[in-house]
Amino acid sequence: MSNLKLRDREAQREREREMAGRVVLHGMWASPYSMSVKLGLKVKGVEYEYVEEDLMNKSEVLLRLNPVHKKIPVLVHNGKPIAESLVIVEYIEETWKEGPPLLPQDPYERAKVRFWAGFLQRQLFEAMFSVVITDGEAQARAVKEGHEKLAVLEEGIKGGYPGGSPFISGGNLGLLDIVVCSILGAHKVHEEVLGVTYLDSEKYPRVTSWVKSLTELPLVKEAMPPNEKLVDFFQFFRARALESAAA
Repeated sequence: MSNLKLRDREAQREREREMAGRVVLHGMWASPYSMSVKLGLKVKGVEYEYVEEDLMNKSEVLLRLNPVHKKIPVLVHNGKPIAESLVIVEYIEETWKEGPPLLPQDPYERAKVRFWAGFLQRQLFEAMFSVVITDGEAQARAVKEGHEKLAVLEEGIKGGYPGGSPFISGGNLGLLDIVVCSILGAHKVHEEVLGVTYLDSEKYPRVTSWVKSLTELPLVKEAMPPNEKLVDFFQFFRARALESAAA
């Protein structure tokens, strides 16, 4: 074997040794999906490198790591990319078993958590996102839809979680807590920027109490971006979206 090939093989082995065990998260600071992954890693005590992506000018690395959706977040572990926040959080649960559990052990309870996490991301978040990027009647419809989804969640907690909230145990965040916190943790920013109040202790006492408990946890406070920064971002993002829609 030539010296050149030997050097190439040794370089490849060195790259593999460097990547072994390495955890890198590609995300965006204001993204609730990125927040879900950050919280999952924090709960498990996993050390990771963070790469902030510019979604207006996506990096070649991001496009290569997630060629299907071309979106954040992407978790890279041992050189292998995992995309989509719920998939990533479950990967974290299955890979780092020594930390607190993110999902219940009972198969039925795990199925419930997965169902509600999907509901929150696909329905509640989509309605709330529509409120941000629309105005007038379209925005009013989106606000109404958001409240309808919150009412469904309130009844779901009442029927499926008699204890009041789906905390796994002893105050440890589980997957569903993480998703709720990521989507509703910044509800005060929506109030300030849009004048829309989502959490009403009379209409949704369980959801409101749940979110309040989550956002008071030190781990969550540390992970959440500052309100002022989020307000500036929401105002900029909304103005840009409305301008594009009017063009």
